[in-house]
Amino acid sequence: MRKKIAAANWKMNLTWQQGNELVQALLGATPSIQDSHQVILSVPFPYLASVNSMVQSTSGYQVAAQNCHHLAAGAYTGEVSAIMLASLGIPYCLVGHSERREYNGETNAVLAEKLQRCSENSIRPIFCCGEPLTIRDQEQQNEYVARQLQESLFVLSKEQVGHAVVAYEPIWAIGTGRTASSAQAQAMHQHIRKVLADHYGQELAERIPILYGGSVKASNADELFGCPDVDGALVGGASLVASEFTAIVRSLCKS
Repeated sequence: MRKKIAAANWKMNLTWQQGNELVQALLGATPSIQDSHQVILSVPFPYLASVNSMVQSTSGYQVAAQNCHHLAAGAYTGEVSAIMLASLGIPYCLVGHSERREYNGETNAVLAEKLQRCSENSIRPIFCCGEPLTIRDQEQQNEYVARQLQESLFVLSKEQVGHAVVAYEPIWAIGTGRTASSAQAQAMHQHIRKVLADHYGQELAERIPILYGGSVKASNADELFGCPDVDGALVGGASLVASEFTAIVRSLCKS
């Protein structure tokens, strides 16, 4: 059985004091997390070690970095390598978030290298994929997302991809308040699982969690989590509000 995951992405938000209060509120309010479920907090680099320490004693909680460099080391001022993350005991890392693709020009080839660096250092990548509105309007989203998987994720071996998580984030639904319908989400998640099955085999594809990301809120979580191929959510803005994210986690735990 694949895990059900609620992943928070704080992005470039919150002071350390605010982040500390948020984590404390979440740990005090969320229900007991069973082995089949997981909560992941993807926090800014300066907070990783502290948040990782805070959640160590709470079952079901893990921490993720929001990015890593595609090379192992070198003269790259301001960058953070997967080796550095591993030395802190960080178990997860986002790779290929749409904002990194858009604002930092990250290509599928660069993301393939990041996936390799993560796997080499026993960091589980959360690989993000998804289409812009122009592609959706042209009804070419299936081909577009399949190419993202083929040119990046497929660099991983069967053993490596078995530790990965995929997050589908329709770019037109991120931070816009516009959410893909549950039918749209299910259709794309089913398509992604088929693309994975065609390359890695059905048995392995059934074990890989696929999360939905794009204006996920407490009000639409139940419906999204009710879809058979939606294994959780990558949550942006709503993860910055303790009551909202707690409600999303509660919805996840019921699924």
